[in-house]
Amino acid sequence: MKYSSIKSKISRAAIAFGVIGALAHAIPASAADTIPTQPEAGTFKLGIEPWLGYGQWHVAAAKDLFKAAKLEDVQLVNFTEDKDLNAALASGQLDGANIATHTAMAMVAAGLPVKIVSLLDFSLSADAIIAGSDIKSVADLKGKNVAYEEGTTSDILLNYALASHGMTIDDITKVPMPAADAGSALIAGRVPVAVTYEPYISSARAQDKNVQLLFAAGEDPGLVSDVFVVRDDVLKSKPGQVLAMLKAWDLALAEYKANTADSRAIIAKAVGASPEDLATAFDGVQYYTTAEANKAFAGDFKTKTFVDVQKAAKTAGILTQDVSVEQMLDPSFVDASNK
Repeated sequence: MKYSSIKSKISRAAIAFGVIGALAHAIPASAADTIPTQPEAGTFKLGIEPWLGYGQWHVAAAKDLFKAAKLEDVQLVNFTEDKDLNAALASGQLDGANIATHTAMAMVAAGLPVKIVSLLDFSLSADAIIAGSDIKSVADLKGKNVAYEEGTTSDILLNYALASHGMTIDDITKVPMPAADAGSALIAGRVPVAVTYEPYISSARAQDKNVQLLFAAGEDPGLVSDVFVVRDDVLKSKPGQVLAMLKAWDLALAEYKANTADSRAIIAKAVGASPEDLATAFDGVQYYTTAEANKAFAGDFKTKTFVDVQKAAKTAGILTQDVSVEQMLDPSFVDASNK
């Protein structure tokens, strides 16, 4: 979910990918009724990272729900860092990916032909700035070493938190590292503050009871959010598969709600943690059905979430130019999924 600077990787990949992308166009929203209800033959390759918000895909795989949605073959391609996933998507090695909203913005701004087709989750307390007991507030970050992964949702959250307390990134000392390592650096005493996400937050707190949540994503719901993006050429060539993927997500979320403990065990194993370690972490994630995503796309996601994320991404220097909702969003699939 959280990626290191993608600008150079994207620009190189865009050269190879751009020729195809320039010719491919996503199905417009008005074409929802024409999207095939039967998926095309072949494989759908989905990029994924060890983040709770993407967990329903693991439930779908474990419970054969991709097959229930009549998909022939879905491959979940695992990555540990955003930069690698983003490069794979940009170069056409993936059909779609689970990425942060701000990552999608940066991709579109860089000229990559991808569209958001559904909203997956909002992080509430599952992305956070964590610190030892000697740091009492965000104001105490001034002059401190802070471990975080640049260009990621951690970067977005940190910049937002600082701005909300009248500071900028220049008021802290950056200690760049992957989000997976930031919590460990805090526990080891190498830094006094870290910005990371689950399961790394719970892992850090389990190792040191003095670790506290200093500032969580829920301070502005949607600031840290994740979306399902698909390449434009795939939207054109395999629209039935895309629709079936959304149906599989809904089936998995229904299974999650009906058999929560079992589903959480599946997700915990997939992200490399135990269900016990993540007992409260799941409560920090708000999952979206396609019906809820459809409603959000017509309302708050357009009018508030998109605006807030874009502003924070520009403040963080991740995004250097504005992108529009129209450039990025194809709601026809969540619309068709609920007809």
